[in-house]
Amino acid sequence: MAKPKRYELSPEQWRRIEGLLPGKAGDPGRSGTDNLNFVNGVLWVLRSGAHWHDLPERYGKYKTAHKRFTRWAKAGVWEHVFAQLIGDPDNAYVSLDSSLVRAHQQAATGKGGGQKGGTRLWGVPEED
Repeated sequence: MAKPKRYELSPEQWRRIEGLLPGKAGDPGRSGTDNLNFVNGVLWVLRSGAHWHDLPERYGKYKTAHKRFTRWAKAGVWEHVFAQLIGDPDNAYVSLDSSLVRAHQQAATGKGGGQKGGTRLWGVPEED
């Protein structure tokens, strides 16, 4: 079996979540025959830090993928998957460290990009 591409799920990881996603036989609506490709596309965007419009064509149209991602978020699909994975007694594969946390490129306050006059308090109106 071929090694998954960068940012994609391994066959073992896919096996763990496949049954938790909408589109199974008996579920209302369309079949989820492309769920693996869609989830891999979502992971590509989230792990690479790229914009949705930079999604490689192999994952489908970026607007369709983003719309589906948003629908699943509103329906609680992602929370359900995370809850199931957290509750898995064999969760030795779960790991989080600072290398997974990325700031957006505009979060940097390098040369010429910082606030004048100190720190800006969010939610507090700026003075004119």
